[in-house]
Amino acid sequence: MRKIILTAMLTAALTAPALAGNYPVSGRWGESASSKKGAIDCTGLRVITFNGDQRTDTAGGVRAYRNRSVTDDGPSQYRIVDEFTTGQISDAHVTYTLRVVDSDHIVLQSPQGTLKLQRCK
Repeated sequence: MRKIILTAMLTAALTAPALAGNYPVSGRWGESASSKKGAIDCTGLRVITFNGDQRTDTAGGVRAYRNRSVTDDGPSQYRIVDEFTTGQISDAHVTYTLRVVDSDHIVLQSPQGTLKLQRCK
């Protein structure tokens, strides 16, 4: 009986949906093409904030996302799948690549284009 229960628990654990991980970066990042070191003043800029498994964006049609998966995709590069819901759309997904350039710069690459971001003060 103990063996059956253990087998059932193991099977349930292996077939359960994977929980999303946290983003590989955190904090506020402003849109910037600058390569200068250090954080920038993000006043008036598009700002994307990564906080645990949640991402917010001050621009675009969708303001809030929840991370569905983060997959290591090479040195300092990650394949991200986020999900979002709006008043008209339910359980939609967006996939993009996040590349960490250095401690102050990241790049988001999606089918819609490339977005360069720099850490905010």
